[in-house]
Amino acid sequence: MLRNLDNNSNNIKIKLKKGDWEIEVECPEDKINEIIPKILSSIPIQQQQEFNKESTRKGVTCKDLLTQLWKEGWFSQERSLYEVDEELQRRGYHYDRSAIAHALTDMVREGVLTRVGSPRNYRYSQKYPPQ
Repeated sequence: MLRNLDNNSNNIKIKLKKGDWEIEVECPEDKINEIIPKILSSIPIQQQQEFNKESTRKGVTCKDLLTQLWKEGWFSQERSLYEVDEELQRRGYHYDRSAIAHALTDMVREGVLTRVGSPRNYRYSQKYPPQ
């Protein structure tokens, strides 16, 4: 919220931007609670739904990220837990290695990934390519 610096005016200037729409409003301070709901109600329903969908999106789970790696073909070659952790960190996600190992084990049980090696030294790869 920006307050107009003109001493002769008691107006407030507000700029809202979401996705591909942008709204700029300037009105008296005592009218702001009346004006904003009117403006927001004039936004097309589809854009309101997109706004609500984006603002209520839940966090990404470790398994979601691993599934995305699988879909990208990243598991087309064998990968260690260390390599998986490094890739997630490179993408900006920092999960505890035990959480990553648990999600990898779930994907092995589901038949998406296969695992070779011995405990604490497993290597994971895709059991079948993504479709």
